[in-house]
Amino acid sequence: MNTLIAAHDLTVSIDGRTLIDQVSFSVPAGEIVTIIGPNGGGKTTLLKALLGLIKTDRGRVERAPKLTLGYMPQKLAIDRALPLTARRFIRLSGRIESGTAQRVGEECDITHLLDRDMSVLSGGEIQRVLLARSLAHDPDLLVLDEPAQGMDVTGQAALFELLARIRDRRGCSVLMVSHDLHLVMRGTDRVICLNGHICCTGGPEEVRVDPAFAELFGARAADQLALYHHHHDHTHDDDGSVVPLEGHGHHGHEHHGHDHGHGGAP
Repeated sequence: MNTLIAAHDLTVSIDGRTLIDQVSFSVPAGEIVTIIGPNGGGKTTLLKALLGLIKTDRGRVERAPKLTLGYMPQKLAIDRALPLTARRFIRLSGRIESGTAQRVGEECDITHLLDRDMSVLSGGEIQRVLLARSLAHDPDLLVLDEPAQGMDVTGQAALFELLARIRDRRGCSVLMVSHDLHLVMRGTDRVICLNGHICCTGGPEEVRVDPAFAELFGARAADQLALYHHHHDHTHDDDGSVVPLEGHGHHGHEHHGHDHGHGGAP
């Protein structure tokens, strides 16, 4: 598979403290890759290093030629005294036409919010606007830092389903940080457990039974983690419609439903 971005032995230290140490991994085209780990484990630091937002002590980042990134930060400070509609906010991300703002608004199911002031939106609504903004330049790779924060469980599940549909429809990759373990395990192709260094990595089922995962999150979390297997017996055409595969078999991915009834919220 084509690699969109790769980290090679990345090490970042701040004020004499090593935050990430010799981290190496890659994101192939078309995959959803999720980084999990404890608070202070270096997840946001790693994303910022990949994006070139902070300086690395050692290692390098390799990007595919002409790679287009869409970045959704963990937090965004918005002056609530400043009149700014969601539509205008999306268009501020660059040379974005009004039609593009409308299109990504429809894709993220926020057309009813586009002409509302950002100051009156809830935390979950703002996260959806941020996601729409990150899609405005048709990225090859979406980089999302805690995209489901500020949402209840139902909203979190809906967002992860939306991300899977976006990946399927656009053919882009997704690299995200999340602490929502049940949703992550249902909605990702590959998991990276990070605690300063990579403790374990692999498919959701591989990681769930890895001793390093139990050590990081506790044996009870590993035992109770519910996995929802999504057998790929279909593909999607350009408009997202389901196209059955002939002689289908298991594709090896574990996704949450794509709105096809494969499990509900945990």
